Amino acid sequence: MPLEKTFYKKLLQHSFDFPVAVHFWDGSTDVYGTGEPEIAITFKKLIPIKSLTSNASLALGEAYMAGDIEVTGKGDAPLQKLLTAAYNSSESFMRSHSYIHFLPKQSHSEKASKKDIQSHYDLGNDFYQLWLDKTMTYSCAYFEQPTDDLETAQINKVHHILQKLNPQPNRTLLDIGCGWGTLMLTAAKEYHLKVVGITLSQEQYNFVQQRIDEEGLSDVASVELVDYRELKHAPFDYITSVGMFEHVGQENLAEYFKDVADYLTDDGVALIHGITRQQGGAKNAWINKYIFPGGYVPGLVENTQHIVDAGLQIADMEPLRRHYQKTLEIWDANFNAHRDEIQQQTSLEFVRMWDLYLQACASSFESGNIDVIQYLVSKGASARDLPMTRAYMYNV
Repeated sequence: MPLEKTFYKKLLQHSFDFPVAVHFWDGSTDVYGTGEPEIAITFKKLIPIKSLTSNASLALGEAYMAGDIEVTGKGDAPLQKLLTAAYNSSESFMRSHSYIHFLPKQSHSEKASKKDIQSHYDLGNDFYQLWLDKTMTYSCAYFEQPTDDLETAQINKVHHILQKLNPQPNRTLLDIGCGWGTLMLTAAKEYHLKVVGITLSQEQYNFVQQRIDEEGLSDVASVELVDYRELKHAPFDYITSVGMFEHVGQENLAEYFKDVADYLTDDGVALIHGITRQQGGAKNAWINKYIFPGGYVPGLVENTQHIVDAGLQIADMEPLRRHYQKTLEIWDANFNAHRDEIQQQTSLEFVRMWDLYLQACASSFESGNIDVIQYLVSKGASARDLPMTRAYMYNV
């Protein structure tokens, strides 16, 4: 047996928790697992062993983008099912340290951070409008009811975050990484707060500024194109930051939480919502190269230590892993509903890249490889100015 086939067999034989058929480039087929295969993987060409041993996730992701790998099976998301199985298997290439090697060094200077954010979020508002909901919210939704559609669940999430702050009218709120503005503008309109949103995305800034102008909110809302480290404002009563700390880099997490503390008034409250690994921090070479340059998912213990070191105290934590899995599954379905249109404007490789990204993230949440957690923190004694029980978070 050729060396390449021997290596592939070793790589794949313990990588899934259900039967999988593998069609090799030479026309041969192997079945891994017992029973009728639920998923089929087709290698149209040989991926060099050196690439796989350097970083299997990167090599296989690039091969999938190029169409050198196909994944087929029953249902709408065979790739998600396959990757979930790989995450669930403790001996798979997705989890085994035998296949994990050093990743490229990342930079998170202000210049690098701006470039990283713009490379992802400045793909164009038209692109995101095709598969996000009407609120243009690009973060985990909150499904209060199983029947909630995506727009409803995103609005639920905004209110869930703001209610946790127990906001009082006419006070101030800073939204770090404000996205397309739904949270900050909801806070202004429905909670009567004076809000400032910041972003590094020119597209997002333009979009939010247009909304502020159109809705006549300039007296209570403003948006700034500025790095969170360079904000020049008086302290805020409340801070929200959704899907932000995943972008700051491991080396800047301590400063990020310190800045949150510095931007809060005494006894101020912040709700920090972000992707977190309960097993410890991690990077993914393929996602870093093609989707989120500079991305780092911090560990739960890592985040809580930074929170404490910044002089903040934790009032509440809530994992929302299953909510993000469902959000991503809906996004991927929406994306594929516009697949032909997106491909006409970009390329087949781009479409395969984004489909892989959305399904891979859904599988990572489904398997518990990553989580998303809301950290409610206060400056000073924990939750000194918040109600005694959690009931207030759910009373609208």
